[in-house]
Amino acid sequence: MIVSNASPLIGLARIGKIDILPRLYGSILVPTAVWEEVVVRGAGQPGADQIASAPWVESRDPQNQSLVRALQQDLDAGEAAAIALALEVQPVFLLMDERLGRETARHLGLRCLGTVGALVEAKRKGLVPSVGECPFALRDVAGFHLHEALVRKVIAGEGEG
Repeated sequence: MIVSNASPLIGLARIGKIDILPRLYGSILVPTAVWEEVVVRGAGQPGADQIASAPWVESRDPQNQSLVRALQQDLDAGEAAAIALALEVQPVFLLMDERLGRETARHLGLRCLGTVGALVEAKRKGLVPSVGECPFALRDVAGFHLHEALVRKVIAGEGEG
């Protein structure tokens, strides 16, 4: 089980790879703020219906709302709630892409993985044949801000470049 923020769910859905998440991690726990962002406010967008109907996604509010409010001084509602929830349930990973959110989570002792890292893990486990075009698709189709050097490093690291 992992806890996820919104951007990995949205990004993977937009490039047609959302199905790797349950295959990699079983269940995905998202805070209600992330559910609202992806499913409610994201209605009609890629991933909204898939997440809404996925039996492998569970939505839950973190209990420590004081921590959520404190984290929201620097982070958005979904990031803050995802970190607070991850601290409560201690998942294998917190799936989050935003730099400040990941730095905050790591400072609090959580292990983080981003969307590109999940794609690399999926390739290593034989769930996708290649990482190749995925980072470019995240950038070009899903609107992710990925540095060209990072994309090239990931592809080369997987022996594809």
